[in-house]
Parts: sequence; structure tokens; C-alpha cells
Amino acid sequence: MQIVDQIIALLEKAGADRYGMEAVSQLEHALQCAMHAERTGSTPELITASLLHDIGHLVGDGDEGAAERGVDAGHEHLAADWLERYFPAAVVAPVRLHVDAKRYLCQAEPQYWAGLSQASKTSLEVQGGIYSADDAAGFIAQPFAADAVLLRRWDDAAKTPNLKTPDLAHYRPIMAAALKGAA
Repeated sequence: MQIVDQIIALLEKAGADRYGMEAVSQLEHALQCAMHAERTGSTPELITASLLHDIGHLVGDGDEGAAERGVDAGHEHLAADWLERYFPAAVVAPVRLHVDAKRYLCQAEPQYWAGLSQASKTSLEVQGGIYSADDAAGFIAQPFAADAVLLRRWDDAAKTPNLKTPDLAHYRPIMAAALKGAA
């Protein structure tokens, strides 16, 4: 449980930090994403992945403004590499794949791109752009890719200023249930 307390402290510390060019903070974005996952009846693992999908922005050297400078900081890989010490693949894989899920959705659903925020469109370019049809087919065939697509949709919806969400304490037992060996 100590790692859950560390994660909560890390997210609380980032609570006031803006989430890139979005109108919400890192913490608001994380809580909104987890709330969307929970409202659909998702597993503790997918709710935890939704809460922690962008923790790579917080555990790395800092990547604020990287996409605007044309740099892909690889936050999804930083996050997944950090999380895999504590959580199973059902948490880690959707986190690692959530950027690729955006690339996939832009190819699979051409109208999806038009619905992205400007910040997501900007980051998409440095993250490799829209997948080809072959790359999209390869992506969706991977284990946990469908979960990553769900996470991506909640990620896109988790940018509403002043949206009321459960607090981090609410997600503490959910994260604990998703830890390796918790079951």
C-alpha cells in the first residue's frame, strides 16, 4: 500500500499544474479520466490505468511544452515503465498504448481527428501521426489494445474545467485492488 500513498502524493503535488495546453490541471484530468472509466463499470485495473495514464509527465524529467517544441517525450513509456514495478499488464499495457490508440482512432474513424483538442492534435504530430491502415490493424490486434482505445476515449473526454469528480481518496482502494498480487 505504500506505493498507493506515494502515487496519491505525486498526483496531489501535480494538482495545480496545468495539463499541457488544456484548461484543466494534471490532477483534474486524471480524476476525470478515472471517473469516466468507473462510470462504465470498468475493472479496478482499467480504472487505475485511466487514473495513472499520464503519470509519465510527473515521474520523468518534466516535459511541459515538449510537443509544442516538436519533441515527443514518450510520457506513455515513462509511465508504463514506472508502473510495471507495481501493477500487472492489465494496468500497464493500456497506459503504454494510449498514445498509439489515438493514432489508431484517427485512422479507423476519420471524424475522430476533428474532435481532438488542439493540444492533442499538436502532440499527435510529434507522436508519429495517424497510423496507416496496416499499422492500425497491427495495433488493434495487440493484447489490451481495446482497453487502450477505451482509455483514449475517456482521456479525450477528461478535459472539462470545474467538473465535479470523486477525490483521490475514493480511488485509493481501487488502486490497491489493482496492485500486483492484490487478488
